[in-house]
Amino acid sequence: MLRKVNLLEAANAVHGLYRYEKVGRLNGHVLSVVQVENRTLDFHVHEGSDELFMVLEGGFTLETEEGGLRLEAGEMVIVPRGMRHRPVVEELAKFLMIELEGTLNRENSGALYED
Repeated sequence: MLRKVNLLEAANAVHGLYRYEKVGRLNGHVLSVVQVENRTLDFHVHEGSDELFMVLEGGFTLETEEGGLRLEAGEMVIVPRGMRHRPVVEELAKFLMIELEGTLNRENSGALYED
């Protein structure tokens, strides 16, 4: 069955900050939307999968050992597997994340990710 999803509406419907709402699955990958504000996660690595961040509203900086990359609404980045990174979110940002199922967990997502 086909299901249309408006990503910004789905992100706006998330109740509270830092809660990942799964909006779809694709070939073993999970698509989640989240709202984040005033949060910096610890540097971490995903050894088994790349990770995609797409900003729907607002913006944030993705820090790596190579420096920081600022992302604004409409922009995306794919973090290659094995790259140490951390999102630094100062103002309210809403984004889509796509990663292999099992990549995100409570330890690397700020403790609020639920399977």
